[in-house]
Amino acid sequence: MRIRITNGKLVNPRGESQGDISICDGKIEKIGEPFGEYDRVIDAKGLVVTPGLIDMHVHLREPGYEYKETILSGTRAAVKGGFTAVACMPNTNPVADNETVVTYILSQAQKAGYAKVYPIACITKGQQGEDITEFGRLKEAGAVAFSDDGRPVMDSGIMRLALQYGKGFDALMISHSEDLTLLNGGVMNEGDTATAIGLKGITRAAEEVMQSRDIILARTYDTRVHLAHISTKGAVELVRRAKAEGVKVTAETAPHYFTADDTWVIGYDTNTKVNPPLRTKEDVAAIKAGLADGTIDAIATDHAPHHEDEKNVEYDIAANGISGIESSLPLSLNLVREGVISLEHMVELLSCTPAEILGVEGGVLKEGAAADITIFDPGAKYTYTKESMISKGKNSPYLGMEMQGKAVYTIVDGKILLDGGKVAEHD
Repeated sequence: MRIRITNGKLVNPRGESQGDISICDGKIEKIGEPFGEYDRVIDAKGLVVTPGLIDMHVHLREPGYEYKETILSGTRAAVKGGFTAVACMPNTNPVADNETVVTYILSQAQKAGYAKVYPIACITKGQQGEDITEFGRLKEAGAVAFSDDGRPVMDSGIMRLALQYGKGFDALMISHSEDLTLLNGGVMNEGDTATAIGLKGITRAAEEVMQSRDIILARTYDTRVHLAHISTKGAVELVRRAKAEGVKVTAETAPHYFTADDTWVIGYDTNTKVNPPLRTKEDVAAIKAGLADGTIDAIATDHAPHHEDEKNVEYDIAANGISGIESSLPLSLNLVREGVISLEHMVELLSCTPAEILGVEGGVLKEGAAADITIFDPGAKYTYTKESMISKGKNSPYLGMEMQGKAVYTIVDGKILLDGGKVAEHD
């Protein structure tokens, strides 16, 4: 099948940035003047055309927690949000610490036939923080990185071993930076708001102590490490300083850390409960500055869908997490509208750099590459509602808010899986 994309604003930071895109048999055939006959012409007038967006941090919940999300529902939600690929964390049941679970995830993703799925395997067996997994075998099975996300690797000796052993396989370690001994039963950011509303706070040191440790280990042993979901001003400063010193560290943040702050918890909406917690307005400003100057490499959703019964409880016992893959694009576009980053930089954060960090295809539109393409309307305005969400998890603090910016077409390997804003159905 031959497809032509015409009249759109092409934003392709690492490749050709003007001309029509011709797609044939799942590949980009040409960027430039159209030629020959086409089976489908997409008129993208008024729309932005980019490399397929890649979310490098999601929780698809399968196997084991299908009542929260499945690979099918999660990847359908991904294409609705404009994402052509996602990397899924290993805290499933059983956890992804062996080849069987990794190959199962890949087979389920292929069966679903929506966004591409890149499994992230566990750093330690059972996510228990005691014995590292077989990185080589897991990479051969299809794992693109390693993390105990949801839990930190508390033992510094184990993390050192993981970084050193993983270096031989060019294995990326993704750090869930949290010192459990500093949590003190907290459920939100420690500060004035927590005191005012009577909830126990979590010190930012719980995050920054572990980030400091992993940066020091990466520097000492000349290994690379990626810091997940950074949320504090101190974290941005740590990464900025480490990069200036030549440490091989990269970092991501999530949309809720540059759009929401701890005052959102007033009212006790459990949809605001997330780990790490929403921080202060000062932290939000620092996260934006870190995105603007390149300290933070990627925007990742940390998409964490939950069943309503796990959120419709007291704040103290509610599950952590926001179902965020369908709201990431409009929230990220807010940064462009505010003048924090350019549209080109936003595409770098949501596509180019995630592909580079994970070592997967994508991030650039070029002839011969897979036709993974996102086309969105930056001006589309709508109210974000539960009814509009495809993810099983409706846990979002943005429900009822007006959004601006919406994916219109999501194309994966030349297949139009979001067509005019509607997710395609297939067998």
